[in-house]
Amino acid sequence: MDPEAKARLVIDEKLEQSGYVLQDRNEMNPAASLGVAVREYATDSGPCDYLIFIDRKPVGIIEVKEHNKGESLTATAEQTRRYAESTLKYAPADVDIRFAYEATDVLVHFTDYHDKNYRTRDVYAFHRPEQLKSWIDETDTLRNRLRNFPELDETGFRDCQIKAIKGLEKSFSENRPRALIQMATGAGKTFTAITNAYRLLKYAKAKRILFLVDTKNLGEQAEEEFKKYKPTDDARLFPELYSVSRLNSSHIPEDASICISTIQRMYSILRGRELDEQVEEEPLSDENTQGGPRDVCYNSQYPPEFFDFIIIDECHRSIYNVWQQVLDYFDAFLIGLTATPDKRTYAFFKQNVVSEYTHEEAVVDGVNVGGDIFIIDTEVGKNGATIFKQVVEKRDRLSRERRWEQLDEDITYGVISLDKDVVNPSQIRTVIRTFKDKITTEIFPGREEVPKTLIFAKTDSHADDIIKIVREEFGMGNDFCKKITYQAEEDPKSVLAEFRNGYNPRIAVTVDMIATGTDVKPLECLLFMRDVRSKNYFEQMLGRGRRVLGHDDLVRVSPSAKTNKINYAVVDAVGVTKSLKSETRPLDRKPAISMKDLMMSIVMGARDDDTITSLAGRFLRLNGVLNEQEQKRASELAGGVPLNEIARRMLDAFDEDAIKNQAEKQPDGTVSDEAFSKAQAELIDRAVEPLFDAEYRTFLENVRKSHDQIIDNTNIDTVVYAGWDDDHEKKAAEVIKTFRRFLEDNKDELDALEIIYTDSYKQRPLTLSMIKEVYAKMQEAPYGLSRSALWRAYEVQQQSVVSQLMDIISIIRFEIGKESTLVSFADHVKAKFRDWIFEKNAGSDHFTEEQMEWLRMLRDSIVVSASISTEDLELTPFDDRGGLAKFYELFKDQYETILSEMNLALVA
Repeated sequence: MDPEAKARLVIDEKLEQSGYVLQDRNEMNPAASLGVAVREYATDSGPCDYLIFIDRKPVGIIEVKEHNKGESLTATAEQTRRYAESTLKYAPADVDIRFAYEATDVLVHFTDYHDKNYRTRDVYAFHRPEQLKSWIDETDTLRNRLRNFPELDETGFRDCQIKAIKGLEKSFSENRPRALIQMATGAGKTFTAITNAYRLLKYAKAKRILFLVDTKNLGEQAEEEFKKYKPTDDARLFPELYSVSRLNSSHIPEDASICISTIQRMYSILRGRELDEQVEEEPLSDENTQGGPRDVCYNSQYPPEFFDFIIIDECHRSIYNVWQQVLDYFDAFLIGLTATPDKRTYAFFKQNVVSEYTHEEAVVDGVNVGGDIFIIDTEVGKNGATIFKQVVEKRDRLSRERRWEQLDEDITYGVISLDKDVVNPSQIRTVIRTFKDKITTEIFPGREEVPKTLIFAKTDSHADDIIKIVREEFGMGNDFCKKITYQAEEDPKSVLAEFRNGYNPRIAVTVDMIATGTDVKPLECLLFMRDVRSKNYFEQMLGRGRRVLGHDDLVRVSPSAKTNKINYAVVDAVGVTKSLKSETRPLDRKPAISMKDLMMSIVMGARDDDTITSLAGRFLRLNGVLNEQEQKRASELAGGVPLNEIARRMLDAFDEDAIKNQAEKQPDGTVSDEAFSKAQAELIDRAVEPLFDAEYRTFLENVRKSHDQIIDNTNIDTVVYAGWDDDHEKKAAEVIKTFRRFLEDNKDELDALEIIYTDSYKQRPLTLSMIKEVYAKMQEAPYGLSRSALWRAYEVQQQSVVSQLMDIISIIRFEIGKESTLVSFADHVKAKFRDWIFEKNAGSDHFTEEQMEWLRMLRDSIVVSASISTEDLELTPFDDRGGLAKFYELFKDQYETILSEMNLALVA
């Protein structure tokens, strides 16, 4: 038997697997089945190897080559095309041979001639007759529909998400089979992917999409994201439009538009086997993946064309290594999502990176926070130790049973053996004790509680040792520090939820369960007590600390936090930051140099990477705590350029791609060293130009000081006197004198002061933002006034308590003579409210009790925000009572008059 005949035997078997009836030409019966493959059918170019009939009509050609001709199979496509364009014996002239296959016993290539710019692609097997019939019945092909997406409504999307969505759709329009989206942790990869899935289902008429993960936990998270996703062009949620199914058995619902599965489960489904759910608990990585490639075989229930698209979450892991056949099985577009691609990832996705959004860019945009590195070196942790020949304690790793044995010889152990073969409790205790001493003094100065901290341990045994010592050294109970690993007795998900949302645990210890793909936004500190070999894995670990979080949400779990989350800390106790070259460069290279000195160094000519990058990091951190008015003022002083944009320019000045884009190109498109240096110098000069303005530098330094506190841990205080300072009245007078100067300087500049001075409440009500603007100006140089300083000063003179931000109104009114006595703003509003109610009820009509409840709510809102508007009635607490509609129902046509009168009567 010749080699081609042998190949045909295999192809016959594959065609039968795919649902075709095979026939020789002399016994041809196209009506025998939906799909019929006829051997050696005659054409005017000679007999073709197979002619495919679907629903009695000839629609496709198969050209067969022997095993060793696989390397030239691409060239065979031209021969197949000639057969497809030939006249079929006995057939009418308008026969449309649309589908073409080239095959050996191991390879199958496929082309759909109805695709614009059609292109041959590898497929695992021949498409089933039902699939070809479905394509024939459609008005156009999937690949043609992918060329015509409507414009994206960009409302509510970040720039990086818009870039990814549009980049992916451009890749689809070019019929690229694989595409990679690189997006920093926290930038919204899943949200972006769901948006793409929605557009593929709606506009490209995709049949079914597989969302592939490598842990059950990530699958559950993805399912929740799909459930709450609401598209911009439809009021319904995603599951109301398209069926979403997370696979937890060997069955795939045929009506599911979105299938969420681990790659381990999908492999078991294709193999027709059940799966132990424990296999889905632990993420795939180079460190825990064992064995050779996972072989799959044809599954008629779930053929290769079952999915049109596969979205691969966290695709930087080893799914493209030992698990690659699961992906190669399906005739689908592959979309990879990752924050940390490596060379293998780029290679697998054919270097088709449709969108890149780095951690550094995310920090500039406020999507991520930057991190600092704090080193703890110990003698044993760095160099190991020697145990001299003696009786030593030994412990069983799992049972923890202890025994004593005599050593036969001295034992010298290194860092690799530490906590695996040898446990040194003193080394762990020294690290934890140092961490305890430094965490609220140097790492997070001023914190009263330990910021949420995640400790990475080497093994579960190591984690248990760490937990015991953490509890002892901090003098806390079991709730303070807990283990979150796959082997933990306590439900890991419950502990993780407590760690994310509750006050305790303050410290969690893990091996790798929350190293990747798990959000714990309040997490501010990562303590490494294990080294990591994989650069990508380390980057993923760092990603746990990079999530941004607002102040209100942060203080719910860390009450002493003074700002929103503006940075995270890496505490390196094992040299992990030195043994690995993280692709993310630390921004602050000169943490010991003040921001003022960094700025002056640049003004005096410093142009090195470390100085400029360090200042960029400081600017980004400062930008995270500035209020709206401070950010506006900083931008004005810099000629309209926001502080975070200046930081971006500084970082771009040392970004090779940005420099090359700026540089003048040579005729061949390359950039000479001279042009590169010139372009970089231009970018640096542009970035640092605002720093030459002394007023700008002074503003940044002063505003930084207004947000900073100095913690003095070097001087121990003792009480020498308790009582009034002898010259406290003099100091109070100085504060009030400064306040009067502030009022005089700004009475025509600030809206709130102008309204109070002119009693123009009726024309324009006071607002909370106006009062915040006044307070921000009070804090700036040369006044340096705080609310508490004014409180104490007027308390000395008036013996009154002034404690809220809105009380600044009362102080101003008292100071300029609008009030004869100083009372808190709340008391002022309440007194005015009583007078107003008495006046309104003096007539024949009285407010009902329900109306009075609403009026009291309006009064309380004015106490904290100085005014009330109709828009405010749609917010808390009014929305819980029916909002603006209910207010209108109660007060009818008088509803606007009521608001206007209260704004005037209660504040003026």
